[in-house]
Amino acid sequence: MTLLLLLPLLAGLLCLATRSRATWEWLNLAAFFLLVPLAFKVGAEVLQHGPVTALGGFLRADALSALVLILISCVTLACSIYAIGYFRRDLADGRIVEAQLRRYYVLTPLFVSAMLLVPLADNLGVMWVAIESTTLASVLLVTFYNRKTSFEAGWKYIIIGSVGISLALFGTVFTYYAAVGVLGANTHGGMNWSVLADVATRLDPKAMRLAFILVLLGYGTKAGLVPMHTWKPDAYAEAPVPTAALLGAGFINCAVYGIARFDILAVKCLGPQFPGGLLAGFGVLSILVAAPFILAQRNFRRILAYSSIDHAGIMVAALGFGGKLGALGAALHMLFHAAAKPLMFFCAGNIQQHYGTPYFWKVRGTIRTMPWTGGLFLLATLAVIGTPPFGLFQSEFITLSSALVADRGWVAFLFLTGVVTIFAGFLVHLAKLSLGTPRTDAPARVAECPWKLTAMSLVAVATVALGAWLPGPLYQLVQQTAVIIGSAP
Repeated sequence: MTLLLLLPLLAGLLCLATRSRATWEWLNLAAFFLLVPLAFKVGAEVLQHGPVTALGGFLRADALSALVLILISCVTLACSIYAIGYFRRDLADGRIVEAQLRRYYVLTPLFVSAMLLVPLADNLGVMWVAIESTTLASVLLVTFYNRKTSFEAGWKYIIIGSVGISLALFGTVFTYYAAVGVLGANTHGGMNWSVLADVATRLDPKAMRLAFILVLLGYGTKAGLVPMHTWKPDAYAEAPVPTAALLGAGFINCAVYGIARFDILAVKCLGPQFPGGLLAGFGVLSILVAAPFILAQRNFRRILAYSSIDHAGIMVAALGFGGKLGALGAALHMLFHAAAKPLMFFCAGNIQQHYGTPYFWKVRGTIRTMPWTGGLFLLATLAVIGTPPFGLFQSEFITLSSALVADRGWVAFLFLTGVVTIFAGFLVHLAKLSLGTPRTDAPARVAECPWKLTAMSLVAVATVALGAWLPGPLYQLVQQTAVIIGSAP
């Protein structure tokens, strides 16, 4: 667990000390490649021994932590492979200079290290610091291209994100306040989740109610829940594609992780009705608000942001519906979304670089001009909108079932309406983009970059494979995660 945090930090510092583009690429690639077996090693230790700790209990991992670690590390590796081809094309086209590229390769490992600390920190205050650190690192990546629109997106991201993270800080403080009367004079480890989970039934209900509202608003801002979502479309459209993919497929799990940890405490203290109602309300509202924006969207980079808002809503709604099915639906949706979403970002990045535009009306028939990208974009779309037999269909169906089991018929109806509307909107847009007749002024067909194609192929294989088969150890990790999330009061 210590190495998981140190490797990216070391890679970032070495990139800062060197001036070779090839060195930056290989340092990032090597560090992120090593993260994957380390994350799976943590998962194996958790399956074999239960929760594991390091640094005297400062770091702690249970099944939920291990699942998020694995998802972050795998997404990070795919993005590091794709980034090599992506930025070489940007350099060749004169969109960036090497000083900007150095900034990316220094800041990205810092961003990843902060993301990894989120699920590893037992202390809720340290978890808050880690999530705030991701904002400080990623905002400079959002402004990477030094355009007016990039700075506007970065400004909106930092302002809205700072308000959100401040609310989360107040929520964390109120959680500690709710536990003071229970812990008494022995407050050692009083901010540790493992300690609070054991005494959650005796926390101050009034303080815990306020704490949960503040945390949901705070970390909900980072996840992109409505109405705290307005930073997301601009940030996703302006950031470099590898950064947008890390935000949309990696960091979103950190934000949902934070909400899930506090939800467990709130359910034990207050019962499932209050936190469940808030989570279901914010989740379904996010799905319903994303739907019309997806239907009317003209920019295929921004549509991915609204897709992430939709999927964050599904995860949070699953937490709110509760029970064994809701917990399983949330855990599976985190897994399947992280597996499939990077492919959409990668394909969108290829198309934008090739056509020089992010607008749907300027791009048609990519499957003829860019066969691999066009075909994989269509596959990614079918996976992300929950088409059978892809994994997201399974997790969405389980989530819907959990709403019906919880006797929330109207909420289930609204959930289904939003999901079906988004399904139709995506199909209309992406069918034209991939299968339509190419414009007469479309760029000539060119060979696709091996680096980018390798990253896309790895993600595509994982997406298809997980739809048909979930490896036994990984499924055990998901099941244990569901037990943690859905633990009874």
